[in-house]
Amino acid sequence: MTGTTICPDPPAPDCDDQPAARAGRREWLGLGVLALPTILIGLDGTALHVAAPVLSADLNPSSSQLLWIIDVYGFVVAGLLVTMGTIGDRIGRRRLLLIGAAGFLAASVLAAFATSAGQLIAARALLGLAGATLMPSTLSLLSNMFRDPGQRRLAIAIWMTNFMVGGMAGPLIGGVLLEHFWWGSVFLIGVPPLIVLLVAGPLLLPEFRNPHAGRIDLLSVVLSVAAIVSVVYSVKETAKSGLQVSTLAIAAVGVALGVVFARRQLRLRDPLMDLRLFRRAAFSASLGAQTFGLYVLAAMQFLTVQYFQLVLGMTPLEAGLWMLPTMVMGIMGTLGAPWVVRVLQPGTAMTVGFAAAVPGLALMALSGRWPVVVGLAITSMGVQVVLALTYDLVVSSAPPERAGVASGMGETGTELGIALGIAIAGSLVTAVYRAGVTVPAGAPDSVRDTLGSAVSAAEHLPGPVAQQLLETARAAYTNGIQLAAVVSAVMIAILAVATAKLVRAG
Repeated sequence: MTGTTICPDPPAPDCDDQPAARAGRREWLGLGVLALPTILIGLDGTALHVAAPVLSADLNPSSSQLLWIIDVYGFVVAGLLVTMGTIGDRIGRRRLLLIGAAGFLAASVLAAFATSAGQLIAARALLGLAGATLMPSTLSLLSNMFRDPGQRRLAIAIWMTNFMVGGMAGPLIGGVLLEHFWWGSVFLIGVPPLIVLLVAGPLLLPEFRNPHAGRIDLLSVVLSVAAIVSVVYSVKETAKSGLQVSTLAIAAVGVALGVVFARRQLRLRDPLMDLRLFRRAAFSASLGAQTFGLYVLAAMQFLTVQYFQLVLGMTPLEAGLWMLPTMVMGIMGTLGAPWVVRVLQPGTAMTVGFAAAVPGLALMALSGRWPVVVGLAITSMGVQVVLALTYDLVVSSAPPERAGVASGMGETGTELGIALGIAIAGSLVTAVYRAGVTVPAGAPDSVRDTLGSAVSAAEHLPGPVAQQLLETARAAYTNGIQLAAVVSAVMIAILAVATAKLVRAG
């Protein structure tokens, strides 16, 4: 099994190089190895959420720098996923996975010992470059290792569960580490499992290549990343400094680059993204539900962890523990989705999941410890029901010969939804915070930048001034989260109606 198999991805039924057969012990052990980077990717994103207040006090980033620290990883991953999938087709999925694991390990160490916000942003970007190799490689290897349909469905379900559990356990594990170590320790979580992957991967994982892989269009890669980064940068700067001609110009450039990218994809023989798939209503609805469902879930999880620590005054460990109900309910939603579709059509099941999340978001808008905890748990369960169904729908709604491309687009939607949720919702809360915070006499103007800055500054101010600052700053931040919850509830309600119609139409 350690040799190289040249076989299409997804494998064709008549592929002679890899006959359909039930997976044995080596394949299941290989699945355990593939679980390591999957869990790690989930952990890496959310563990940083709980460390954000601590690193803010140490590195003193601006509000826009803090958001870049959190989500530059996701934007780089989203821009490069499809590209890395094509590279894996050409050089081998196992080889790409191992190269990416080595790069991820090195970038994690750089991030852990960063001494400035700029260094940390650069290290996070390198993590995104390496992370873009991991997800498509693991899923493609699974599809080839488990040829029996029943075993493959089980293997993919385990793969999805590992990703979700990693993401939801991130705040708890991060909280435990921050109780005993410095903020950089959250970046070292992945070092031991990555070492195991680098040692065990060549022994347990087969190599697969696609001899018919399309060529890589570097201009499309540049256009897609530049369009995403330009638009998001303008959103963040607008939240920080208000509307300015320069930010509007950057946004316009980003939109124009996006249009050029789309037109180029329609002309290319081997497009980076096959936009013709969007003509299928079921594909568009499923991918949209996946992207915007993750947008809402990632945004509210990130904001909740900040709320627990900076407004309610919890320690990182306490904040992680209070996120446990969200993790449990999310797992229940994921595992319950297959049972739901036994009695409901997929489109109806997705509508029910989104509809269940709306009251949870409405509860979060009330603020307070218990409304936020219960509301986020309900939201997580409802949205996870949808997410458990969307990946299969994204792939199955595409023509069989385009299934590989569709899966790459689904993975891109996943990362883009997470990154956009943190960026846009974070910018919205920052704008509300800056508009509502009052700077008392004697307090530095930097307290208007982030709530973390205000909390840090209060430690060095006289008691009455510190109390006044914290009250106004926390109230302003809470107002921002309430608005973000209301906007998210409206978005989820619209998605509930859209999926009900479009999935059935497809």
